[in-house]
Amino acid sequence: MGEQQNIEYKQSWRDECLKWVCGFANAQGGKIYIGIDDKGKVTGVDDYKKLIEDIPNKTVSHLGVVVDVNLRRKSGKHYLEINVPSSKVPVSYHGLYHYRSGSTKQELKGIALQNWLLKKTGMSWEDILVPFATIDDLDTDAIHSFIEEAVKINRLPASATKAGVSTLLQNLELMTKEGELTNAALLVFGKKPATVTASFRIGRFGKKAHDLIFQDIIETNLFRMPGKVMEKLNDRYLVRPISYKSLKRIEALEYPEQALREAILNTIIHKDYSSTWIFLRVYDDKLEIWNPGTLPEELTIEKLKEEHASYPRNKHIAGVFFRAGYIEAWGRGTNKIIDSCRDAGLPDPIIEEDQGGIRVTFLKDIYTEEHLSQLDLNERQIKAVLYVKEHGEITNSVYQKLNHIGKSVSATELLYLTNKGLLTRTTATGRGTKYTLPVSH
Repeated sequence: MGEQQNIEYKQSWRDECLKWVCGFANAQGGKIYIGIDDKGKVTGVDDYKKLIEDIPNKTVSHLGVVVDVNLRRKSGKHYLEINVPSSKVPVSYHGLYHYRSGSTKQELKGIALQNWLLKKTGMSWEDILVPFATIDDLDTDAIHSFIEEAVKINRLPASATKAGVSTLLQNLELMTKEGELTNAALLVFGKKPATVTASFRIGRFGKKAHDLIFQDIIETNLFRMPGKVMEKLNDRYLVRPISYKSLKRIEALEYPEQALREAILNTIIHKDYSSTWIFLRVYDDKLEIWNPGTLPEELTIEKLKEEHASYPRNKHIAGVFFRAGYIEAWGRGTNKIIDSCRDAGLPDPIIEEDQGGIRVTFLKDIYTEEHLSQLDLNERQIKAVLYVKEHGEITNSVYQKLNHIGKSVSATELLYLTNKGLLTRTTATGRGTKYTLPVSH
């Protein structure tokens, strides 16, 4: 068995191994084997009697950690098993904090160290108190709008409309009883949220990521931010293709509005506000939203696409949006995004971890081999649709030659593609009938 999250192999003991003890103690705990190489082969230790006494003493004196050291034997060779418990308090080695992640040991520094220390004490960045901040630094209009919306949907009692702002903020855990405001309070309701890194950057790009055409920066408190971002997307970045259902004119956004709004809310609520900005990039064929902050340990990308619990990074910020009715507390945000795209006939959005954050990519083009393969089409039909995408049109005779089939099979399969809305017949039936992509594409 190779090294993994809770197992580390060392051929011999050196005091430097205390860094690994520190790393395990600061993570989930684990076992360190002395006398085993990286491949899991027992090489043995000669001074095991001395080490059985020395190692526990050193872990206590240098780290304050009590470990169990067990003597093991295999193929006539002795080796040691050090059982390291997970510590409830931060553990340092010579003033440095180590952390076991996967099969590697990391030295925590800067923002990563700050966030980890806060987590160890049961706090997060949003809980940090802001010196000298007062209620005068808050947008009272935004607070009253929040109260109205929360009362309207019964997530705040009607009495909240008459309560003082301080009482409300304390109940939302945005203010201490002593009147001290938290980072979360200024983020959600602040007049000048840029002082606590609240910024949403939107850019319109050409074909490449370096080809920036124009951009906007949305800097407002978080309560107003989703509406401001959607407003800017509507006004400047996205188009509304016109279509008709019976006699009714339909002007839906090129991406499902519900999916976009849900994705924007997710980025705002789950963002690591000790880090950089949120970036929304609009291209000709796709839209990307990226926010800093990795997934919580309980979730993976695959679990996000299934039924899962909610683990908000910023629970007090999430609480405000929940009470206002903007989100639910069921962890269904990503499911709503995926379902909305499917209902609109678009490919599933791509959700991935990248550069210490989460990226959601909405794809506009349904005419890709990957997406077409999910639509109950055979290989001939997929080939034909991609041919139309490249050449602009196809006829029955071309379809026959492309797939080496007869006229009747070709006609049946083209009719199926037409009924599915993937192709449009542009001329009357008969010889020379042409098929193209729908005009809305």
